[in-house]
Amino acid sequence: MSVRAIRFLCVTVLCSGFCSQTLFAQKYLDDHSRIHVALVVNPYNGDRAGDEVSTDAAEMTRGGLLDSLRSREVIVESIHAAELNAQQESQYGRWNRFGMANGNLAAYAAENEKAGHFNIGFYNNCSSLSGMLGGLQQSGKDGEPLTIGLIWIDAHGDYNTPETTLSGMLGGMPVAVAAGHALARMRKQSGLEVPLPTEHIIMAGVRDTDPLEQERIDSSNIRQITVNDLRFHPENIAEEMDRLSRLTDLVYVHIDLDVLDPVEVSGHPLTVPDGPSSRVLADALRLMFSYEKAAALGFASYPENDDPGQLTLKAVHAMVIGALEGIKARTD
Repeated sequence: MSVRAIRFLCVTVLCSGFCSQTLFAQKYLDDHSRIHVALVVNPYNGDRAGDEVSTDAAEMTRGGLLDSLRSREVIVESIHAAELNAQQESQYGRWNRFGMANGNLAAYAAENEKAGHFNIGFYNNCSSLSGMLGGLQQSGKDGEPLTIGLIWIDAHGDYNTPETTLSGMLGGMPVAVAAGHALARMRKQSGLEVPLPTEHIIMAGVRDTDPLEQERIDSSNIRQITVNDLRFHPENIAEEMDRLSRLTDLVYVHIDLDVLDPVEVSGHPLTVPDGPSSRVLADALRLMFSYEKAAALGFASYPENDDPGQLTLKAVHAMVIGALEGIKARTD
């Protein structure tokens, strides 16, 4: 038996023990076991220098993704871009405008979740995190905010605040923003009224942090899934998914592509050695999304202009398929 087959068998056995209450849920699936998905793109990046928007995020939806989904009987219900409306376009300030774009993303995500469509987000950078979280938080039927869990898959913690950052980059702060520790106005603009408690956050694959950022992580209740766990210990992933499923209403899984082995994302400016392969992550996502509470998936930081052979794009598409196979496994 191959290593891949052994891993798949291990995941199946784990799910029978850890996912027993959720494995057979029909969420996002119709009577013909077809998955209904909605793609949400945020072309804004929030950077204070350079172009405010780019096509990097939208490019992840191309390169054969739609054909691949349809060949697997996945129904693509909609593709929306979080563009600013005319009134918002008249506003100034990159971070302010980015918060408004995130709010538009949140509106689409909430609508999709309420309609039973699985959200897949594609972003220029990780600061779109609060938009997807906000949309999921708003998606409850009774108007009360839902409790959201986050699995943050990234080489970096992105848990800096303006007081601890070395670079000053907005992209180094999104987890801290989501936790309510920085940029409260942007968080609320993004639709995330209630910050995430740190015990509802899991970091996976994180291996490069700033000193003060690491102090903040160490003093929090954030749990860790290591690269070694991703490669060899699906039981540790299942344990954390089981815990989040007890604590939250919905779980969002976010991937910054710099988490990958640099071989697969050579054009990314912030690669870190010893990352998992996309194949390893696809297996991990298959397990994560076998849980009913796993409600949305997002990708950030695609290097559109530096992706030889579209290797990174193919990695994104493989991970999307892994997550969808997890959802399909809920009925197996």
